[in-house]
Amino acid sequence: MFVYHFLDSHYGLNNIKERRLKISRIMELNDLFEFLGVDLSDRQFRKGMKETKAELSKTKGLLCFSKTWKNPLLWGHYADKHKGICLGFEISDDILEKINYVKARLKRPTVLNENFMKKVLFTKFEHWKYEQEYRVYIELEEEIDGIYYAEFSDQVCLKQVIVGDQSDITRKQVIDVLGNLVEEVEMFKARAGFKEFEVVRNINKNMWI
Repeated sequence: MFVYHFLDSHYGLNNIKERRLKISRIMELNDLFEFLGVDLSDRQFRKGMKETKAELSKTKGLLCFSKTWKNPLLWGHYADKHKGICLGFEISDDILEKINYVKARLKRPTVLNENFMKKVLFTKFEHWKYEQEYRVYIELEEEIDGIYYAEFSDQVCLKQVIVGDQSDITRKQVIDVLGNLVEEVEMFKARAGFKEFEVVRNINKNMWI
């Protein structure tokens, strides 16, 4: 499946150069209700869920993607107000999990098991549905200066580099960091659409030097 990851220009170019993506830690995600999208009115259950979340964050992390690169909100929120970059990946369906967006918190289960924990991990409030998010649940292995990374691979394969409408990233900069991948990865500049509220491909090559 093709999915997309948004970054600012510095980290975007660096990730391409280093052939890797930063793994998001569960305790550091931007949604206050991550892993807590369940009825927590019972004090003991609430305590257990929060402790489990903290424990999982020590050994597991997430790679977060969107099904689309055309939503201007994603560029505004995650790609430095359109000054950043979007990386398109082909990722194995075996490791991708689709986020389930819900109106109400999940009911507290009678049995707390691994299946329920996984369900909670991939459940978010419906107001986040514009992200069309998919996730890869991943082990934290080698730590580098306090950060964990996932290397590009056959399962997480870079296929596109899309430069934001307001970005000053040059074509040469992208070619330089792609190196031997330059023949395998499509690259182009984005722009605001003329008819719809969406980001589209800029086919005017003179607009990106």
